[in-house]
Amino acid sequence: MSEQTPSTPTKHTAGALDIRNIIGGLIGLYGLILLLMGLFGDKEYDKTGDVNANLWAGLAMVAFAAAFLVWARLRPTVVPDHVEKPDDTGHPPGH
Repeated sequence: MSEQTPSTPTKHTAGALDIRNIIGGLIGLYGLILLLMGLFGDKEYDKTGDVNANLWAGLAMVAFAAAFLVWARLRPTVVPDHVEKPDDTGHPPGH
């Protein structure tokens, strides 16, 4: 005999399609490009007041992207299991 345990509903998360992952990935990519340009590209200190603007902007963007990705990982967006279907008129519920 096998006992059946009450099934607990599983939480479905947005995963890779969570907007925070998309924003974090894009900002991280741009930040990485700026970071590499700051390290290996022409610094052009005379235009920026003796500051490596690409390096600092790249570092800030990579840190911002990391914060978004960590936020999405720690608090995932839960997708509802069911969605109400429209009635026979084709209008959404409540209209």
